[in-house]
Amino acid sequence: MRSAVLGSAGPASRGSRAGSGRVAAWTALLAVAVVGSIIIAVTIGPAGLAPTDVFASIGAHLGFGEPTLSTIRDGIVWELRMPRVLTAAAVGAGLALCGAVMQALTRNPLADPYLLGLSSGASVGAVIVIVLGASLVLPLAAFAGALAALIATLGLARAAGALTPTRTVLAGLAVSSVFGAITSLIIFWSATGDSYREILNWLLGSLAGTDWGSVWLAGGALLIVGVPLLASARTLDAFAFGDTAAAALGIDVGRSRALLLTGTALLTGALVAVSGSIGFVGLILPHAVRLLVGSRHRALLPLSALAGALFLIWADTGARTLFDPRELPVGILTALIGGPVFAVLLLRSRSLS
Repeated sequence: MRSAVLGSAGPASRGSRAGSGRVAAWTALLAVAVVGSIIIAVTIGPAGLAPTDVFASIGAHLGFGEPTLSTIRDGIVWELRMPRVLTAAAVGAGLALCGAVMQALTRNPLADPYLLGLSSGASVGAVIVIVLGASLVLPLAAFAGALAALIATLGLARAAGALTPTRTVLAGLAVSSVFGAITSLIIFWSATGDSYREILNWLLGSLAGTDWGSVWLAGGALLIVGVPLLASARTLDAFAFGDTAAAALGIDVGRSRALLLTGTALLTGALVAVSGSIGFVGLILPHAVRLLVGSRHRALLPLSALAGALFLIWADTGARTLFDPRELPVGILTALIGGPVFAVLLLRSRSLS
């Protein structure tokens, strides 16, 4: 009797269970890959280290054993590579998560975390403090600039009427153009020598110089803002069918869109403050994950975050080792990888349609 009842649940139920199993398998696989990549990436570099060195340093600093490494080798693991790799994981996860949310909210497949002018706003703040020689407050200035761009974008969209996807995107483009022009003007007028190189490095995106403060800032923002974004999967699924359908499902469309846009902007601002402008992560990774598990945000959001973390860990590892002793800004490498990958995804979507 029981088997008959289960059988009456039909192919849809079995398909749902199979889909859930596939999502769980991908989640477990990516989570293991991220943890393993963090350990392996720390061992890669001019100073040869083994995974046991990494475990020994972590254990000693967390109080699970006596220090066994020399001061120099322990410093390389704990003070240099570990914070950099963890920052890369947090930034990659946050940018990919924001990209998935933005693409759903705007119903625009080209949306990414910088769509609302956040990158341009953060650039203005960063360039001003670099030119003034106050680089110590660069993260704070970049975050303030991103926040100012968000307020300008949402204010402009509100002034033009209801907060619709099209109006928000157009307002973001206008704000981005203005802030981009301000950045160019400051560089043209004031930047020279070292400040010019520092500005260029920040604009190209780089994780060089990150420390445990960067880990706490990026990781804390990911925890405080990213978790509520992960919990918004049902709302984002409703937005996929349009504002009218979302309202019919009981969602306050305007309030929900404003809250989620603000959340993605705040998270992006915190990430950009520690990493500079790193493109393509928020654009490419959600599309790649959709090819694996479909468009339901309950699976798409966490898997995009894991895939983003995995991607940026290895992109940054390549950026600091491929051209040793020179270090490539990671934003260049993500663009070199992201452009062709996006072209492949575009051609594949055409063949499937």
